[in-house]
Amino acid sequence: MAAKGRHWLILWLVFALGTLAWVSARQTASHVLAGDLREARADRSAAESERAAVLRRRNAAGSRAVLVPRAEALGLRFPADSELVTLEDPDRERH
Repeated sequence: MAAKGRHWLILWLVFALGTLAWVSARQTASHVLAGDLREARADRSAAESERAAVLRRRNAAGSRAVLVPRAEALGLRFPADSELVTLEDPDRERH
C-alpha cells in the first residue's frame, strides 16, 4: 500500500516538530551551560581575589616593619656581624 499525500504531510510535520523540539532542547541546554559558566567564572574571580588578599596579609606579616617590633617585644635582637656564622653543606662539595 503506497503512502498517500496526507501520510507524507503527517510524516513531514512530525519530522519538522521533532527537529524544532531538538533545536529548542539544545538551545535550552546551552543557556543552562552558559549560566553555569558565568557562575564558575564568578567563583574563580572570588577565589583569586581571596588568594590575593591572603598573599598580601602574608607578605605584610613577614615584613621587617612587623617582625622587628614583635621580636623586640619577645626580647630578641639582631645579631652583631661577629655573631654570624656561615654554614656550608658538606654534601655540596661531593656533587
